[in-house]
Amino acid sequence: MALYIYSRLTRSIVRVLASRSVIPVTRQLTTTSCRTHLRCLQHIRVNRYDGTSLRNFSSSSQPSVEVSYEQLKKLLLSETSVVIDVREPWELREYGNIPGSINVPLGQLNGALQLTPDEFKEKYGGVMPSQSQSVVFTCLAGVRSKKGLDTAVSLGYTKAQYFPGGWKEWADRELIQTKE
Repeated sequence: MALYIYSRLTRSIVRVLASRSVIPVTRQLTTTSCRTHLRCLQHIRVNRYDGTSLRNFSSSSQPSVEVSYEQLKKLLLSETSVVIDVREPWELREYGNIPGSINVPLGQLNGALQLTPDEFKEKYGGVMPSQSQSVVFTCLAGVRSKKGLDTAVSLGYTKAQYFPGGWKEWADRELIQTKE
């Protein structure tokens, strides 16, 4: 009895989805087992999810995760955001750093964002961002800062962003001579 109800319910769901073009009918499956119970699944096509479709449903009022050079300058002037440079300390000595940023190497970021504010300030010399505060990650060219963003989001930071241009764009825009 339960199997009969299950097969009828499955057929009904598939018919509804097919009628709304959620699962287009394209080809017949060639299954040998449970043929009577899977009869409703004879014509389906599987679409691969490419990761972009859901973005169409997001609210446009949400801030972008990318910060432009101009936006970063405004955030640094207003001091409403914490800017974290995830490069290694030797890279800052070699190339330079964005004034007002805090250096937390990418390999230490996960642990650093779980410290107490006092421990963070003592170890990294800056104010630790709260999970609801705006925080922007930067690096040399945007690759590591994106990983820093992903780390912060996984730890519950709701206003995390990154500067994809990194130090290279900053130095170009600020006309800073760097070693190549």
